[in-house]
Amino acid sequence: MKKIVGTLSLIFIFGIGHSQVLNEKTTTEKFNKLLYYVNNLYVDSLDAEELVEIAIVKMLEELDPHTSYIPADEVKKASEPLKGNFDGIGIQFNVLKDTIFVVQTISGGPSEKIGLMANDKIITVDGEVVAGVNIQNSDVVKKLKGPKGTIVTVGVKRGKSKELLDFIITRDKIPIHSVDAAYMVASKTGYIKVNRFSANTEEEMTMALVQLKKDGMEDLVLDLQGNGGGYLNTAIWMADEFLSDDKLIVYTEGRAFPRDNRYAKNKGLFEKGRLVVLIDESSASASEIVSGAIQDWDRGVIVGRRSFGKGLVQRPIALPDGSEIRLTMQKYYTPSGRCIQKSYDDGVEAYREEKRERYESGEMFSLDSLDLPDSLKYYTSTKRTVYGGGGILPDIFVALDTTETSEYFGKLVRSGIINTFVLNYMDANRSKLDKNYKSLNDFKKKFTVTGDLMDELIKAGEVEEVAYDKQGFNTSKRVLEIRMKALIARSLYGSSAFYEVINDLNETLQAGIKALEDGSYEGLNLAFKDFK
Repeated sequence: MKKIVGTLSLIFIFGIGHSQVLNEKTTTEKFNKLLYYVNNLYVDSLDAEELVEIAIVKMLEELDPHTSYIPADEVKKASEPLKGNFDGIGIQFNVLKDTIFVVQTISGGPSEKIGLMANDKIITVDGEVVAGVNIQNSDVVKKLKGPKGTIVTVGVKRGKSKELLDFIITRDKIPIHSVDAAYMVASKTGYIKVNRFSANTEEEMTMALVQLKKDGMEDLVLDLQGNGGGYLNTAIWMADEFLSDDKLIVYTEGRAFPRDNRYAKNKGLFEKGRLVVLIDESSASASEIVSGAIQDWDRGVIVGRRSFGKGLVQRPIALPDGSEIRLTMQKYYTPSGRCIQKSYDDGVEAYREEKRERYESGEMFSLDSLDLPDSLKYYTSTKRTVYGGGGILPDIFVALDTTETSEYFGKLVRSGIINTFVLNYMDANRSKLDKNYKSLNDFKKKFTVTGDLMDELIKAGEVEEVAYDKQGFNTSKRVLEIRMKALIARSLYGSSAFYEVINDLNETLQAGIKALEDGSYEGLNLAFKDFK
């Protein structure tokens, strides 16, 4: 692959020889001369700043798919998901029929504390009418977000009441939660779903583990499906919760950086107990560090499908104008020595389409289509064979289940019709549901999506030009019912409730629970099988 030498003097130089320094100086001068000539002699006037930004982007694209440039005005926004918070009022919202609906208040945020509720309709913001004025999502964000400590007044209509309720909300740091759900999936089995590895993960995961152990947890299912990664140090912390002291978790290495071994150092909250880790084709980076360490030390069972395959470490470098590059400086390796970075030799576009290729080749339905050469073989602590070179292969494969999907279902989901329908349903029925179902367990046992409700959904689809497809409806009926029930549960009881219901469709979770119950777990001859 084409290598770009350190243009713009951004490369860290550790022990670089004299000739390389001269070459770097020459290259930088060449670029500056080119920029001077184009900026001053080109036939038309140019924006030099824009030209430099284009050059930076094009240069970084030649390196690898994960090295990137972030303009100054986007740096804060790009960093928020992993920093674990942002300044605002703490709601999830949806604009429906030109009205701002509160989908959910964020736990611990100022809106929840002051009494704002799911399905409240925001009519005014600081006295300005925002309903019926063709407001866009970006406009809502601008009006509601703001620095911590500032005040915004929102006028809300609730249920069928015509009265406008004014809430004076002091903006605050809003947590971006990384633990979506934590609950008992069986009498002795806990479940934790983690969506990212952020600054909040350690605190949230610790609270979840402590509570589940109080609830009687002896075995744990850790769900990293769809988790695209995050902070390296957070992944190391998480693996340390499961591995005993002095075990290698991961090591990193790069041209300018010597090998750096990272070990388990602390007494973890779950070093004893059977562990199942769920992964899929969207589990990447930090998720692969955790699952790779667990697999290499035979600490637990990896269940699902081959993970994404991102084994490159980026570090941020701030530029003088406030912009930032995230430059790949190292590769990371699992304890057995595996680099799980998949190939990007065919370019960025092919790299981004690789998951589609897995689907079309049949890999998501069977591992038989995978060509695994002996050169990619590695061995775990008990000499089980594992493979590097493109993601973490699971110990127990779970095929992608498409038997209940249909084009009709896809149209309803992609158009947002199901979510919109549930918002309207909750607006009309919340008080009745609150009265009839006193707890989530009560709701899970007794609430059913009736035929009449499904008929209303079909009609709502037709209004939005999604024609009723009887065959598609029958194919996806169970999935539609569970999805609607999960969305209603989220509105009533919070985001964790959504997963407690929707996980009835989680085939990988069911396979993980089955492995704990039918002897498959012990059958893998794991090093930790007797530590109960």
